[in-house]
Amino acid sequence: MISSVISASPLGTDALKVVVEADLNYGIPSFSIVGLPDSSVRESKDRVRSAILNSGYEFPAMRITLNLAPADVKKGGATFDLPIAVAILTCLGVIPQHRVNMYMLVGELGLNGSLRSVNGVVAAAFLAKQLGLKGIICPAHNTMEAGLADIDVWPADDLKDAVEILLEDREATSLNPWDTLTRESGHLLDLAEIQGQFSPKRAMEIAAAGSHNMLMIGPPGAGKSMLAKRLPSILPPLTRDEIIECTKIYSAAGRLKGAGIVSERPFRAPHHTISDAGLVGGGSTPIPGEASMATNGVLFLDELPEFRRGVLEAMRQPLEDGEVTVSRASAAITFPARFQLIAAMNPCPCGFLGHPYRECRCTPTQIAKYRARVSGPLMDRIDLHVWVDPVDIDSIVSPLGSETSSAVRQRVIRAREIQLKRGFLNARIPDGLLKELSQIKKEGKEILISAVRHFSLSMRGFKRVIKVARTIADLENSTYIEKQHVLEALQYRPEMQKW
Repeated sequence: MISSVISASPLGTDALKVVVEADLNYGIPSFSIVGLPDSSVRESKDRVRSAILNSGYEFPAMRITLNLAPADVKKGGATFDLPIAVAILTCLGVIPQHRVNMYMLVGELGLNGSLRSVNGVVAAAFLAKQLGLKGIICPAHNTMEAGLADIDVWPADDLKDAVEILLEDREATSLNPWDTLTRESGHLLDLAEIQGQFSPKRAMEIAAAGSHNMLMIGPPGAGKSMLAKRLPSILPPLTRDEIIECTKIYSAAGRLKGAGIVSERPFRAPHHTISDAGLVGGGSTPIPGEASMATNGVLFLDELPEFRRGVLEAMRQPLEDGEVTVSRASAAITFPARFQLIAAMNPCPCGFLGHPYRECRCTPTQIAKYRARVSGPLMDRIDLHVWVDPVDIDSIVSPLGSETSSAVRQRVIRAREIQLKRGFLNARIPDGLLKELSQIKKEGKEILISAVRHFSLSMRGFKRVIKVARTIADLENSTYIEKQHVLEALQYRPEMQKW
């Protein structure tokens, strides 16, 4: 007898439909799996045998052949344990085939028949909805993420529970994942905790409002890392589409925790020893890297020159295109990587170049070699370059309090609402629409032309100045880009700075 069960295999942040076919015939007892399974899938036959027996069902002493279709795509992970077990039980007549055809099944089985969570369930749930299935049966731990697809979900604790769902007309879970989301940001670090640093705070507000990349340069202890860690507190909350996208990425990477939904903007701060694959994604079966996991959030690279050159250069594509393609012999997978880059570095190896009180002991050769670790093309892709001076004693003892993150956040949200009415955040305005969406008054144009002539602004730098000026104008609710907006935007370009 032959049976089939619909399942799904993770494919990047999406899912591929996989039909698990089982064939039971008389002969020497054996259990084989075909259809390009990897070692974790091949090992499932031992888990499935024990799970079936320990759940109170008989395991057939027959020749069992399992096929995972399509046969030309490599399958990985323990996702197919549950569908394989159900396919065998369907062949034995325990479950009617017409009942199995209505659902998608995913899940890893323990030896005692219990169901364990698997990666990529949210993508599988969206695929089930696309295929027009009645719903998805998955491990109870994956219930919340599966519910994001707005499809009926039947959580199961073990194999026996999954069989009962298939045999009965049990109601789907009534738990709505959107009702459980926490939008509170009280635990986030607040800008009010930082004394002084008015210029870097202003740059952070501009960066947050337009989703611009920013580099902070300054001596050690000036507060660069403190500023970066407080950026999420002034960013607007995630939209529904962004929540789904972030949850898909984290689910594919196996990084979902707690409720199983990403409800806050990601903040990723990898160590400088990270590899290329760790940053942009990779592996024999590609999984998302830190750049993808920072999508719709912040990627913070502290001590920027300490990262390996190849790692930094790998960011060029995602910074321009908002995605990264990982090519392997089996397939080429494209991951989203629309992050906001925030970087920090010292001005020289000792860190005290330009310090008002401490002397720099680095030679010009050492300084030049240190700065050369970060390539010009990468620096050109960063919109705002900000110098962070040490906090002076007057700011520390001043009775005047700093502005809170909630106040800054309201201005950022208003500026983003203006941008979204135009269709794009300013940092992502297509070149073809830049002139139409960023109208500059005559005096501002003259200043821009002068800057290009005297400071050798690249065409990319020229366009990024306009985008930053557009953000500054939006913060002031100005329809046109004025002279002062252009002047402020220009001061953040490295060509205009002598550090």
